[in-house]
Amino acid sequence: MDAERLIAAGRRALAECRAALDVVAEAWQTQALAQAIGSQLAVRGPQELRGEARGLSEAGGRGGGLTDGCVLRTGGPRATQLTEVADPRRALTALGTLLGEVGMALVGVACATDEEGLYWQCIEAIDAADESSDRVRAMLRRLSLHEPVRDRTRDRQIAPGRGDPAEPTASPP
Repeated sequence: MDAERLIAAGRRALAECRAALDVVAEAWQTQALAQAIGSQLAVRGPQELRGEARGLSEAGGRGGGLTDGCVLRTGGPRATQLTEVADPRRALTALGTLLGEVGMALVGVACATDEEGLYWQCIEAIDAADESSDRVRAMLRRLSLHEPVRDRTRDRQIAPGRGDPAEPTASPP
């Protein structure tokens, strides 16, 4: 399944959470998805993203992973369904949005709980989501920096009569 569809499923699942532990479980689902997207982009993504993508994969993996309770609550890691990241910019933008929503939901849970263990789980998950968000923003900046170069290269390759190396040009008389 494409990254954008999985991210959309994560956003819906987070919006439907009614219990604090469900929010925590969705936070770890999001971290697992960030790890999977990072791994996918590190191998198959644009060259300029590969180093940052490895960092995203590592940041997603440092989130502590899905505990048995989280797996039971959410039906297993959604990230295992990831097959492609068709549009890295759109996927990263959507992932950044999801990570922000997860962070806000976790802050709400942390502020509302009297249970110390749950509080610290939330703090750990907030930290993990924040680190992944930083990586996503860095990747989007890197894409923006390289986009004009890619556009110029693509334009030269497909613009007939405008210096296309595959097409002979006439010499001026």
